[in-house]
Amino acid sequence: MIVYSDDQPSNKFKRYPKPDLEKTISLLNRLFPNEKLEKTDDGDLSFTCPPNDMIFAGHFDGISVVAAKEFGIDNPSKIDRRFISESPFKKAYIHAMHSVVDWFAFAKWEDRELTRSLSLSPDSGIIEDFGEKFEFELPYWKGAHPAIDRSEEDDEEYPFKFHPLELGEEFLKELFGYQLEGFEGSELIEPEKIRLYGFKRPKPWWRLW
Repeated sequence: MIVYSDDQPSNKFKRYPKPDLEKTISLLNRLFPNEKLEKTDDGDLSFTCPPNDMIFAGHFDGISVVAAKEFGIDNPSKIDRRFISESPFKKAYIHAMHSVVDWFAFAKWEDRELTRSLSLSPDSGIIEDFGEKFEFELPYWKGAHPAIDRSEEDDEEYPFKFHPLELGEEFLKELFGYQLEGFEGSELIEPEKIRLYGFKRPKPWWRLW
């Protein structure tokens, strides 16, 4: 997903804002100018890894969320520039995870300038690591949250001092105010209570014979 905000996203989400359909459609028309999107069933903030033929989005007061296949890329810093230039707010964030390959990617822009990007998985190693690390990241890099139990005998070493998906959940908690897996507490918001509009994407015009 990509999130645009004029403040830290968690400060917006904790108010459980309501999306504006007209402004959401206007934003999508700028981000996907060559697609004729069809309104369909809605989702919520937990629908951030949609099928390739779907987009979930919401434009709220001071924050916008768009979940689409374009944001699940290995190098988030190389995202199509229009997704940054069309940002309706000062800050833009990309957050993506894939549990099958234990991959996590993140990027942040301020005033359309990249300030932090990270992408890593056990198979590919560190794909990107740009910018100053957030304070909440540092314990992971220092080994405070090991991916494997060192007390157990295991011939196979894990390539990182932490599990990428656990760090991905930490980013969600610290910046967006919720998690999809793991810790649950009263201080975290419930993403299922924040509505996102659903849109069907057009089928490709070509056919495979």
